[in-house]
Amino acid sequence: MTAKEGAPPRLVSKVFIRGSVEAVWREITKTDSLQGAVFNARLHTPGLRKGAPLQMRTKDGRRVLVVGEVLEWDPPRRFSHTFRFTTLDDPPCRVIYELEPVEGGVEFTLRVEDCPPGTKTEKEMTGGAPFITGNLRSLVETGRLPLGTRVMYALFGCLGFLLPKRTRAENWPMGGGR
Repeated sequence: MTAKEGAPPRLVSKVFIRGSVEAVWREITKTDSLQGAVFNARLHTPGLRKGAPLQMRTKDGRRVLVVGEVLEWDPPRRFSHTFRFTTLDDPPCRVIYELEPVEGGVEFTLRVEDCPPGTKTEKEMTGGAPFITGNLRSLVETGRLPLGTRVMYALFGCLGFLLPKRTRAENWPMGGGR
């Protein structure tokens, strides 16, 4: 699960998905609707291409949860970006999505690299990566999220007002960082 000694930890979550590469790619890169696999966030960007800024926003778009920059864009095989929670002061890490067509479906790998050890970001990413891969598999294979995930997302919608003021979209201009 982690990289060689002395190197920053690397988290890896892999899953086999019975579906097409195109369906998996669409789920992780769509900007026109919520990303059910990724905490029901909306991917906000001026365009998915290398160097473009990106944000993960709440359903209503008024809160920014994650900021980053596209590092690699190789449809429909590989997509990577920097990743920093707006609620934390931790340095960014790198998220890499890899899709490999295999017999009967797709091997999907979510890799997190350069995650600062001992940080809240590391803790969140350690639990978040398998949550995302499991939800992605469910969405592509069945068209639905698991019941527990749907309930959790409903609660997110009701409790959004509790997010810190620093997550307000006006505090995170696109590409402006903070």
